[in-house]
Amino acid sequence: MAFVRAGLPRGQSTPMPTLAPSPDALRHRPAILRPRRALRGLRVLLTGGSSGVGRSLAVELSARGAAVFATARRQPLLATLAAEHPIAVLAGDVTDDAFRRELVAAAATSLGGLDVVIAAAGSGAIGRFAEADPATLRRVMEIDFFAPAELVRLALPALACGRDSAVVLVGSILGLHPIPLHADYCAAKAAVHSLSGTLRAELAPAGIDVLLATLGPTASEFWDSLLAGDRPVWSRGRQLDATTTARAIIAALERHRATVYPGWSAKGFALAARFCPRLIDRIVRRRMAKG
Repeated sequence: MAFVRAGLPRGQSTPMPTLAPSPDALRHRPAILRPRRALRGLRVLLTGGSSGVGRSLAVELSARGAAVFATARRQPLLATLAAEHPIAVLAGDVTDDAFRRELVAAAATSLGGLDVVIAAAGSGAIGRFAEADPATLRRVMEIDFFAPAELVRLALPALACGRDSAVVLVGSILGLHPIPLHADYCAAKAAVHSLSGTLRAELAPAGIDVLLATLGPTASEFWDSLLAGDRPVWSRGRQLDATTTARAIIAALERHRATVYPGWSAKGFALAARFCPRLIDRIVRRRMAKG
């Protein structure tokens, strides 16, 4: 599918209509009582589609009949994605407000509306907070928090008119409990976790679900594209592959779940963060001491 360049001129915005309560009573039932979300024909806007979990989500959703519109910064990788799968793409930087507006307009025009928005783009940085460049913190927050938050805000009018609509935010176990040398990333993901809870309550009357995917160690290009620093030796271990992660997120989306923790590492960390956070601190200190 060819690149799409539709939408409003840069800088031009559209009025943001008030979200009205959904007339569909099914949307207000507990998730366990609701029929599974049908993926076929679902219109999905997805960020971070050039690699990792974002790319796997795009491919898996497309294979199951969803109409996917993917974005990322790297146009060559998006072009490959579009050549191999029936996925519409538009390259750009989601931290740029003008591009976000163009993206939402282009996706809604190309797909005939929006049912799901998935914010899978992300980045991080490693290093001691006291020695880090303040600009790095701001950039991580722009990529991991402000960009997805503002993208969702722009997409809400379209989602309010969608079919069984949902927002999917990609969080991290480090948003549940922070660890040393990851201050910027932990702060950004903690903000994402808080945002998801607020949005879930606010958007429920409009029939829009919010799914928070809390990822543990995942095989991706994350460590190859750090904004600063290098991956600590003590943090290296087994990773869940991107396809398995994507399938877990999609299964949760189908079941109208509020949260998903792909893989046993994520589930175990989440339990420890809730019931014995000091144990995590103790383990991390021991690993750091060993180098």
